[in-house]
Amino acid sequence: MITSSQNPKLKLVRALAGRPKDRRKEGAFLAEGVRLVEEALTAKWPFQLVLYAEGLSERGQAMLEKLRGEGVEVEEVAPNLLTSISETETSQGIIAVLSLATSPIPESPNFLLIPDQIRDPGNLGTLLRTAAAAGVDAVLLPPETADAFAPKVVRAGMGAHFRLPIHSLSWDEIKQVCASSSLQAFLADMNGQSCWETNFRAPLALIIGGEAQGASKPAQVLTDIVVSIPMPGQTESLNAGVAGAVLMFEIVRQRK
Repeated sequence: MITSSQNPKLKLVRALAGRPKDRRKEGAFLAEGVRLVEEALTAKWPFQLVLYAEGLSERGQAMLEKLRGEGVEVEEVAPNLLTSISETETSQGIIAVLSLATSPIPESPNFLLIPDQIRDPGNLGTLLRTAAAAGVDAVLLPPETADAFAPKVVRAGMGAHFRLPIHSLSWDEIKQVCASSSLQAFLADMNGQSCWETNFRAPLALIIGGEAQGASKPAQVLTDIVVSIPMPGQTESLNAGVAGAVLMFEIVRQRK
């Protein structure tokens, strides 16, 4: 059992909970809670380490046995120490260190999501979760967007990270991906044409701009068509997570 706060494994978890630079350096990220660790196990995601504390639920204990059976290193931690490194208000008693990896972008994608300058972790996680549910082929993260593998984003994604290719790319690389598959780029903006009157059946990339400043200049340059969500009420705009969900499922509706 780990009983020292200076244990190297606890230091690793603290580093991975912090800066994107540290996650890239270690080639790892965190998944906390029984459900997220189950999602990673089901997806056969590469595990590096699992830490747990006494009092873990029966469901969690059963999962530990599966992890041990897969050869994953599993170690108990004193409850107060696990709580001290937890990113949640009420720890579920389990934290996994997972390898920082993702699936490749499909050769001929027809539905990409580009969250541009989305800095709020909850909104980015919601967009990833919705993208996975809507059958998006891949998510391309341009510069100035939050790190998709930050703990709060992973929690909000609710397992989307294990089912969806997520790639951080430069705008030149994003442009190449869109051009190589002849994708039309649609940008969500309050001054665009109505999404209910827009044809989304052709292969496309959907750009959702940031909460504060909207789409960046490179995103605007890439854009072919600007679309909006008609709002008959008195609200000026929707947050990025909600707007993205509305548009992604309008695309799904049209294609079905």
